[in-house]
Amino acid sequence: MVAPIDPFDDLPLRDDLRGLTPYGAPQLDVPVRLNTNENPYPVPDAVADSIEKALRGVIRDLDRYPDRDAVALREDLATYVGHGMTAENIWVGNGSNEVQHHALLAFGGNGRTAMGFSPGYSLHPLLARATGTGWMDGHRTRDFALGPEQAKAQVRVFDPDIVFVCSPNNPTGTRLELETVAAICGETPGVVIVDEAYFEFGREGTRSAVELIQQFPRLLVTRTLSKAFGMAGARVGYLVGRPHAIEYLKLVRLPYHLSSLTQAVARAALAHSSAFLGQVELIKSQRDRLASSLREMGLTVPDSDANFVLFGQFNDAKAVWQFLLDRGVLVRDVGIPGYLRVTAGTPDEVDAFLAAMGQLPDGS
Repeated sequence: MVAPIDPFDDLPLRDDLRGLTPYGAPQLDVPVRLNTNENPYPVPDAVADSIEKALRGVIRDLDRYPDRDAVALREDLATYVGHGMTAENIWVGNGSNEVQHHALLAFGGNGRTAMGFSPGYSLHPLLARATGTGWMDGHRTRDFALGPEQAKAQVRVFDPDIVFVCSPNNPTGTRLELETVAAICGETPGVVIVDEAYFEFGREGTRSAVELIQQFPRLLVTRTLSKAFGMAGARVGYLVGRPHAIEYLKLVRLPYHLSSLTQAVARAALAHSSAFLGQVELIKSQRDRLASSLREMGLTVPDSDANFVLFGQFNDAKAVWQFLLDRGVLVRDVGIPGYLRVTAGTPDEVDAFLAAMGQLPDGS
């Protein structure tokens, strides 16, 4: 009997992509979804009205290409970021993952390498691989910390062209002190990318790596409107760096990559930043409630400056994940043995999660 032919066998997929699976979290229809670190609150009515008005202002011009360089949006983002940044310091794309992809296209590629510190954001090595950039895994301590000397020693050994770090780190929630960022920048001749997707959720005293851009010309900081601004569906991310870095990123972007509609939505949202930052305070209170409640259950919870907490240590984390799912609560298995991650949701969602956790059998 002749074996069936897999039509994909005839496609010349790159060898380094064979056997991989696409990035993504489970999208399941359950009552409580706390697995993708979304802002749990809907867009406020006043903001929604402003967005609708902004969209009406551009819909009749959709026969024309958008502003290729998104100058007005970049000006608004520079004002929001502060620290003396201007539009020339800002690049913007369809989510922070796209601007990180731009950075890898510009500064990585065949024959060049990138590194991160595990456990870290699992998409970074996939972005590197997609651009033909080699990837090397550094490590954090057992409590997920990363200090200046530890980071410098690993950068010295790997000698990468690009270094990725997250602050706060995904999936652990732990923030990176500026001393560590500066140590990495001072050790490598390459590009350092600090992923600050969750920056707005930081506890008191949290500082941004944007402060170091004037000191280190090869430092890039990426952020997003998906989390604090509740714009996950709009897909808007941005990068902060020196003007010459922004000019290099323009070499690899696709023409007119950011639609007129996206630019209009983002500008309207930024005009109401105070409303979203008010939501951030509510989310931070639920994050802290999660951390304290889980610790009271005897679980290990690293300090979090994000809108989620990592919690463990379980004998069988996958079984705990399924136990929660069976009770209508979806959290994230992030691949760290013995740990799971839960997003800070609304008070009702956190109630449901903690109630399910309270039913967990002893010895899990």
